[in-house]
Amino acid sequence: MTALIEKFLRIFARRGGRSIILAYDHGIEHGPTDFLDNPDSADPGYILKLAREAGFDGVVFQRGGIAEKYYDGSVPLIVKLNGKTNLYNGEPISVANCTVEEAVSLGASAVGYTIYPGSGYEWKMFEELARIKREAVKFDMPLIVWSYPRGGGKVTNETAPEIVAYAARVALELGADAMKIKYTGDPKTFAWAVKVAGKVPVLMSGGPKTKTEEEFLRQVEGVLEAGAIGIAVGRNVWQRRDALKFARVLSEIVYGGKKVVEVLGEVK
Repeated sequence: MTALIEKFLRIFARRGGRSIILAYDHGIEHGPTDFLDNPDSADPGYILKLAREAGFDGVVFQRGGIAEKYYDGSVPLIVKLNGKTNLYNGEPISVANCTVEEAVSLGASAVGYTIYPGSGYEWKMFEELARIKREAVKFDMPLIVWSYPRGGGKVTNETAPEIVAYAARVALELGADAMKIKYTGDPKTFAWAVKVAGKVPVLMSGGPKTKTEEEFLRQVEGVLEAGAIGIAVGRNVWQRRDALKFARVLSEIVYGGKKVVEVLGEVK
């Protein structure tokens, strides 16, 4: 295990090696329609308060109007170095809008970068990620890779077990100190993705808000069973009207080791 992986775990997986990170890069990635289910979530200050009061391990912010203007140091910060809008309709590509050095100046404890293996532009993102990795090592900054195979005509199902496992292996081999990948829907197939990730800690991508709280909690239970350290979740927490209550139930499962059947009464 490298020193940067150990540093990531020390900061973002403090309780029994488990982690919950509250992601909030959705304003640029999906647009403000994501905030309509819970209008309070449009305020980055609300997100910080939610992460703090829920006892989560960190928050993910974009550099510009979010980290620069709202971050208060109350929760460890991951600065997302790249991002794209939902308005773009070509081959998936997301390039950096922030450097590791700038992230350090904003108080970040780690940086994140999204790649789209399978895209016609994967070479460009891989090339940029190599540069970012060199910077991250220079600044002693853990690098979290969002690995989402997409585009190119070959990726027809982003959560297919073989695609998710490939995503994990790509993140490992490109130098991730932690990774965020999609859930296959089954702990047995997801366990293979965790295995091929090697020594790199795996976080499940939270994805769109599920129809029911139980559905998402079952997913979380499955990824933990498969050997992942936890989740990097956004919409499945802050889109809910009673977001703090749901966040605390998540904590009982991830940090407390409870089963879904034990906490269902708290979310109904």
